[in-house]
Amino acid sequence: MPASPSTARAINDRLALRLLQQEGPLTASRLKQLTGLSRPTVADLVERLTDSGLVTVVGESGEQRRGPNARVYGIVADRAHLAALDIRTEGVSVVVSDLVGAVLTEASVPIDGGSGTGPAVERAVALVERAATEAGSLGAAPPAGPGRGWGRLHTVGIGAPGLIDPGTGELRDSSGLPAWHRRLVAELQDRLPGARVLVENETNLAALAEQRDGVARDRDTFVLLWLGHGTGAAVVLDGALRRGASGGTGEIGFLPVPGTAALPSATDCEGGFHSLAGGAAVAELAGRFGVTARPEGHEPHAAALVRRAVAGAAGSPGAAAFLDALADRLAIGAASVTAVLDPGCVVLGGEVGRAGGGALAERVERRLARMSPLPTEVRAGTLGGGAVLRGALITARDGAQDDLFGPPAGR
Repeated sequence: MPASPSTARAINDRLALRLLQQEGPLTASRLKQLTGLSRPTVADLVERLTDSGLVTVVGESGEQRRGPNARVYGIVADRAHLAALDIRTEGVSVVVSDLVGAVLTEASVPIDGGSGTGPAVERAVALVERAATEAGSLGAAPPAGPGRGWGRLHTVGIGAPGLIDPGTGELRDSSGLPAWHRRLVAELQDRLPGARVLVENETNLAALAEQRDGVARDRDTFVLLWLGHGTGAAVVLDGALRRGASGGTGEIGFLPVPGTAALPSATDCEGGFHSLAGGAAVAELAGRFGVTARPEGHEPHAAALVRRAVAGAAGSPGAAAFLDALADRLAIGAASVTAVLDPGCVVLGGEVGRAGGGALAERVERRLARMSPLPTEVRAGTLGGGAVLRGALITARDGAQDDLFGPPAGR
């Protein structure tokens, strides 16, 4: 059944906006080439999008031609602002961007575990408000703008540890996580009643970022192992994140594995894969081989140790032996995942995965090849801990564009 004229117009508008977002400012002639639409159809959609305040003339082409130069059209990036948050046990980081993802400001604040839920929430909310103020998000939105939340602030993407309820999209009350995590999400929703607040598991966001902008850009099926303070996994199958019935897909920290002193419980992952590959376990393992390091900036201690070992592996038997032992441990978790999912690719993400680079990934891949008959490539993540913020910003941008541009055809 052919699409109605209004549906066809919406599909064409969405296609043009996506091309402008991906390619940058374009002439009407270039839009015609990229979309395959007729010249009158492109002229109509450009007029509609300009009248709606989504597109504007940003310049003229430099082509040598008779008559005036062709107008160049671009998305009105300031139509809406986006915020991305990375909530960690020890603090919060925030990035504010415009509608096309250009970063306007970024900041972070540590949260003392003993500060109490109320003060922790207020400190985090104040951080978001300061960042939004600096980015100009708190001013009045343009007349054609969304007029939501704090002025131009349209959508907030949040990455947090723990389980996200697949039915409600809310952060679940997981044991072991600070109470201020859930309170912060609720507080932001209360203070931004008109803005979208999207919450996603941090590891899932890291996988999204690595797929869009990082090492997994050529993969529509892969597993990301998160290696930082804790452990986790994200599963991407046929281009889609898989969350599971309760939102718990990838809770690999609870995976029972050999080499631990006990079994994990429903409330404690000690004895699971976390006990082999979590930050504290990596630091303890490094100590056995005499590897020491001082973290740089906000770098986790475990990542500093791995980075130091990679740098000195060629001339230090202890450093090389530490990397070998760590690869043995990581291969156990990777083998368990590949035996069930056969993803063909495992990405070592998080700060530790990035610090290990190719040296650690190659070691894990060799061991995995001995343990599993399923061919699996192991890659080092390129975005490290910053992948969570990057993924949260991508999620916020996609959500805002779906709202302003209309959802993609077929969704």
